[in-house]
Amino acid sequence: MIAREGYGIILLVVILGLLLFWLGYRLGGWKMYLLGALAVLGVAFVLYFFRDPERHPPRDPRAILAPADGRVIRVEAVDEPLFLGGRAIRVSIFMSPLDVHVNRIPYGGRIAFERYVPGQYLVAWEDKASERNERALLGVENGAVRVLFVQIAGFLARRIVYHVHLGDSVQAGQRYGMIKLGSRVDVYMPPQVSLRVRVGDRTRAGETILGVLP
Repeated sequence: MIAREGYGIILLVVILGLLLFWLGYRLGGWKMYLLGALAVLGVAFVLYFFRDPERHPPRDPRAILAPADGRVIRVEAVDEPLFLGGRAIRVSIFMSPLDVHVNRIPYGGRIAFERYVPGQYLVAWEDKASERNERALLGVENGAVRVLFVQIAGFLARRIVYHVHLGDSVQAGQRYGMIKLGSRVDVYMPPQVSLRVRVGDRTRAGETILGVLP
């Protein structure tokens, strides 16, 4: 599958690719092969970048899932005053340009918090990126459980997209948006969660369990 967020960009790149093919044909010789190769590589890259494979979330209702494909770069106890209102466990996942970029809901419930914050574009693995970069914050509430997840734009990423909003009911593993061209997603979980990942682990959105509630 192809993520819907990529349809417009894919169409544009295909048109540019056809123009390169036409220009290469007109020029002839080695330029034809060079421009043809650039056109094929461009189309192949955007199709690969916007891929959207099916995922199969675990059925454990206590599990908090990874919202993004990537590598865990931080696992730490922090204060989270905006939505959890106190101590929390933060897991940060860095997405490279080669990772699947479709983001998924980490925990089922109701969207009870939504905030978009414009900001800078520091490299996403810097700790300051969580406070200074452009970001979109969503909080899901299910009974007494609250989980906050934050899309953070990075040095290359300049477009955060999400399709769920305040009051929406969501399910764990559900697609909800993406960050274009690599970045980071932070997940803030209740402090009593039993962690299932550590720094350096690879995650798959909607499948990898970050932590389990008691």
